[in-house]
Amino acid sequence: MRYAQGGGLTAERRRFRERIRYEAGERFARGEKIAVIAKNLRVSERSVERWRRA
Repeated sequence: MRYAQGGGLTAERRRFRERIRYEAGERFARGEKIAVIAKNLRVSERSVERWRRA
């Protein structure tokens, strides 16, 4: 099931997740590996791969 507006997250939690995605983007630009980014940001490698493709 898909949720409208950010997967049922509060506005604060959506902002937090967006900051993590921006941080991941900066790390992509520096050439860091997906596994390292995922570990440091405490998210799954799959999420990081998805963000990178996007």
